[in-house]
Amino acid sequence: MNSPKSGSSQMNVFERYLTVWVALCIGGGILLGKFAPEIARSLDSMAITVNGAPVVSIPIALCLFFMMYPIMVKIDFHEVVRAGKAVRPVGLTLFINWCIKPFTMYAIASYFLGTLFLAFIGPDAIDLIKMPLGESLVVGDTYGAGRVVMVDGIKMLEVPLWRSYLAGCILLGIAPCTAMVLVWGYLSKGNDGHTLVMVAINSLTMLVLFGFLGGFLLGVGRLPVPWQALLLSIGIYVALPLVAGYISRAWILAAKGERWFKDVFLHFLTPVTISALLITLVLLFSFKGETIVQNPLTILWIAVPLFVQTVFIFALGYAFSKLLGLSYENAAPTAMIGASNHFEVAIATAAMLYGLSSGAALATVVGVLIEVPLMLMLVRFCLRTQHWFSR
Repeated sequence: MNSPKSGSSQMNVFERYLTVWVALCIGGGILLGKFAPEIARSLDSMAITVNGAPVVSIPIALCLFFMMYPIMVKIDFHEVVRAGKAVRPVGLTLFINWCIKPFTMYAIASYFLGTLFLAFIGPDAIDLIKMPLGESLVVGDTYGAGRVVMVDGIKMLEVPLWRSYLAGCILLGIAPCTAMVLVWGYLSKGNDGHTLVMVAINSLTMLVLFGFLGGFLLGVGRLPVPWQALLLSIGIYVALPLVAGYISRAWILAAKGERWFKDVFLHFLTPVTISALLITLVLLFSFKGETIVQNPLTILWIAVPLFVQTVFIFALGYAFSKLLGLSYENAAPTAMIGASNHFEVAIATAAMLYGLSSGAALATVVGVLIEVPLMLMLVRFCLRTQHWFSR
């Protein structure tokens, strides 16, 4: 493993100034969504739907494929098998993701949104969300903290605005990352095999616990488990680039040899992941650019608890990794997996349950807004603290 100094010197211009490129792309996406919303709407309409609801954005899916493929093709699957036998890092990741993270997210978001920032959000501010699925309610009925009202001939549930933001934060907290974390692990020079094993395990665990924990923590009745959305998302964002990487790696090694694969092919792919990440950011923020511009302070109130949660969970994972004697290569992705979120699933679920214009959907978008620069900061922290761990 290279020292932090040598690792930094080997970064290309994309990696060395990634924070700058990210800021420029976020700004460009927001401006595109604000001043050319028809372009953003046209791109956003290109989606795979399930039961009439858009679940997977085709432009973003293409970008994520090219973001994931260069990482997947590098993975030696013999290393994956070895990583899967490592009980400590796998067990620690599952413990943090499912026994700690959902509940700390609920506690932190509740305190900031429902107490500390309530005066700024507005104690009487309300949000109109979709009616709960499967419930037969009439105007005037109460449901949890909400009340059924009629808006333009459509029954809606009127809830306190801060609770709607809280719902979005909860959806982020119960959706551990299964895609972007491969990028963070790659940039922090972690064990790609361990990261991929945890991506697979988290994907399967989400199918069981996402709906259960969501229903419990949201406290607004039964939360329908988005099985089709989850399976489709995991298949497109993880399985497709994984299969493509595995097949093309085997074919290239057989046809060209390992030296050509490492010295020529991987060198060509080096900027592809970062370029795809930047294009993805432009697309994501162009879709919500107008909303972000119209609600700058709201973004801040939601961003603060998400920031605190991310840093806390990362610190917890990093500290536990040190206490358990993990190597740096396993410690970095273990902490990253817990800190980052599967924002695609969170956004899709918020839109399905509460509506695209809801505060819950906005909160999940804020998660994307802060995650990329914050995770890049944590990547740099990892690279500078490699010497804390055994090699």
